[in-house]
Amino acid sequence: MNWKEHKKQLMRDAEFRKEYQALEPQYKLASTIIKLRLSKGWSQEELARRMGTKQSAVARLESGTSLPSLSTAKRVAEALNAELDVVIRPKARSSPRVAR
Repeated sequence: MNWKEHKKQLMRDAEFRKEYQALEPQYKLASTIIKLRLSKGWSQEELARRMGTKQSAVARLESGTSLPSLSTAKRVAEALNAELDVVIRPKARSSPRVAR
């Protein structure tokens, strides 16, 4: 069984699906950082140097196990010559509240 099939089975479990979706923003951010860093041919150490931090801090960001502060996210984006776009929007399934 490959990962896609296994994930499909796991996603049938409502509790697993809820936790998976809750962690999605963290993993999406980590994946983006990794892709941008690799597209530049940089090691974690090189990105860390350009951010003014340690390689271990970049490793933690890329692991997806911790969310960076907004100021750290800005430093990452700046070091990668990328734009940081922070968006807060209503969930797709929620209906807008009507003022009374």
